[in-house]
Amino acid sequence: MMRFNIPPIPQEWLAQARAHQDQLTKPPGSLGYLEELGVRLAAIQQTLRPVLGKGAVIVCAADHGVAAEGVSAYPSEVTAQMLLNFRAGGAAINQIARAAHAQVYVLDVGVNSPVPSPERVRPGTGNIAQEAAMTRAEAEQAIRAGAEAARRAIAEGATILAAGDMGIGNTTAAAALTAALLGLEAEAVTGRGTGVDEARYQQKVQVVRRALHRAQARLGALTQAGPLELLTELGGLEIAAIAGVFLAGAEAGLPLVTDGFPVTTGALLACRLEPNVREYLFAGHRSVEPGHRRQLDALGLRPILELDMRLGEGTGAVLSFPILRAAASVMAGMATFAQAGVSQT
Repeated sequence: MMRFNIPPIPQEWLAQARAHQDQLTKPPGSLGYLEELGVRLAAIQQTLRPVLGKGAVIVCAADHGVAAEGVSAYPSEVTAQMLLNFRAGGAAINQIARAAHAQVYVLDVGVNSPVPSPERVRPGTGNIAQEAAMTRAEAEQAIRAGAEAARRAIAEGATILAAGDMGIGNTTAAAALTAALLGLEAEAVTGRGTGVDEARYQQKVQVVRRALHRAQARLGALTQAGPLELLTELGGLEIAAIAGVFLAGAEAGLPLVTDGFPVTTGALLACRLEPNVREYLFAGHRSVEPGHRRQLDALGLRPILELDMRLGEGTGAVLSFPILRAAASVMAGMATFAQAGVSQT
């Protein structure tokens, strides 16, 4: 497994940034959560004048063998079709990224498509209800691919980084992996994904339960298994790549923004591999998927937005970029009471 050198955020910078925030020309706390966002951005950049310029979102894509179990409202070929849409600029993430001054990168680590991709590890995972999703070597290869995509975006000027996802069936894999990582039952983390009806939702819960029982038979108590073991049994190639995006982004010292359920599964995995990743994470939004709330609670992250979104692609993450830029601008641009000659009491 490749290693990442991710330092913790210095506590002295957090203290210094909070003290500076309290000296700005406004009643303390009057900008609410925006103030905490600004403090964290200042501490990550280790300056009282943080700046967020160009953003980037790495949309990681892969197919899932578990889609054969009828867990999605859409057929598997939609994954490859949507990749073409991303590259043509016609998807929701393209429009939101354009509005939010962010560049979209598309990473195919596991799409079942005749169109070649140099980063593709294999054309989809195994059906996790019946077999392991991937081998350990494949999991590590997908993580490396995500890390390299993040490094490329950073080299091209990204100052804030998000991950997105595309993969029919991936909320099923995300549910299984989240349940295993957090020690939860299938029902607690399984939602309706693409909007399945009640019968298909019940089928999806049963599939997640079967996947967990199968993995437990191989690994023993899932809460005692390592994160890579759980990934190989239950995860997705794009989830592995998303973990790589966040690992490399944290290593580079960038603020990182999570999206919905599958992306936050990758973030949770990255934090299990390298716990200091958590200090660089911001939750762009909270989706309507029940497992997403459980993930954010486990990570201790408060969502910036809550708009009942469940699309994926990185849309909720990138939509939060302007708010994070505003939080940085408040820290960097506001005068202190002393500078402005304004009385505090």
